[in-house]
Amino acid sequence: MVLFNRKYFFASCALFLVLVYIALFVNDQFIRPFLGDVLVVGWMYLFLKSFIKLQSYKLAHAVLFFSYSVEVAQFFDLVTILGLEHIKAARIIIGATFDWLDLLAYTIGWFSIILIEYYRVALAKKKNTAPHS
Repeated sequence: MVLFNRKYFFASCALFLVLVYIALFVNDQFIRPFLGDVLVVGWMYLFLKSFIKLQSYKLAHAVLFFSYSVEVAQFFDLVTILGLEHIKAARIIIGATFDWLDLLAYTIGWFSIILIEYYRVALAKKKNTAPHS
């Protein structure tokens, strides 16, 4: 079911700006290649959650599965198999280099989503059940 959620959308926009900043201005061995992958999983989740009403853990699992699938496509060099290696956009979107650490980064991103959503829901429940003075 599709339902627009402004909070998730604005959060996804803010995280997208962070990712753009990292892509344009950070050139190191940790933030851009690793933390960027952690954050991109969160960004995909927030963006999709903006438009799709689905249980948080199901959507988080779907994002993790998609992320793993992209990495597996890199392992099998899908860009070359499809004959797209000369197209820069295809190399950027699909990726060209498999890295086991990317799988770890995606998993950390997924776990962060699960944890944040769990505590967000728990806090909302606690707030709704608190006695009013």
